[in-house]
Amino acid sequence: MSGTETASAAALIDDALSADLAAASLMLARRFAAGATLWCVAPAWEPHANHIAVEFVHPVIVGKKALPAVALTGPDLVSTVRVSVRPGDVVVAVAAAADPAVRSVMRRSPAWGTSTLWIGSGPRPPAGSADHVLWLDDADPRLPATGGFVLLYHLLWELTHVCFEHPGLLTEPAAECTDEVCITCSDEGRLAEVIEPAPGGRSLVRTAEGTETVDTMLVDPVEPADLLLVHAGLAISKVDEEWDQ
Repeated sequence: MSGTETASAAALIDDALSADLAAASLMLARRFAAGATLWCVAPAWEPHANHIAVEFVHPVIVGKKALPAVALTGPDLVSTVRVSVRPGDVVVAVAAAADPAVRSVMRRSPAWGTSTLWIGSGPRPPAGSADHVLWLDDADPRLPATGGFVLLYHLLWELTHVCFEHPGLLTEPAAECTDEVCITCSDEGRLAEVIEPAPGGRSLVRTAEGTETVDTMLVDPVEPADLLLVHAGLAISKVDEEWDQ
């Protein structure tokens, strides 16, 4: 990083955002090491999606890994992401907190089995909207064009490669059941997206584990793309696509 970039980073990035960048970079490195593809979206600022993809696919430093990243653009972003992602992939979005397409993608990602990263500025998205949020609190609408976002995802790229230099970091720690009731063992409710409703209250859905048929009798009628909460093979409620404000 040049001296000018270092000065810009110091002006924009506080300790909290530095910690968020480190955590997001470690997640990305682990996902890439496991075979993930990074899917990049920016509905209002498509050049950012293209720039992120190029940053990871064509590293500017000799010897750095070329990592699989693809920019997704076009009018029906949710459908495009839906047919592109696989479990274990990562979706990164550059967008305002109110962007409806990005909100929908982020909301549905747990059913698709994808990790999520949201870069933006101004008012923040609701807590829990994405696995990792890299946010500049400046509400100036000119910010997307002034280089702040570019700095964030360039640092994300650099720190991801720093993680690759330490192979011991790339293995996910084993999950431990520390609660009295283990979430995994008790089949806690999972988010599912309807693929194909079927007569008799049995519908094909998509979850983080793949496709499966669940009983939707309690929540019928259901339509393709409806979000459901599934417990022990039974859809127990429909899930609002939007977060509470």
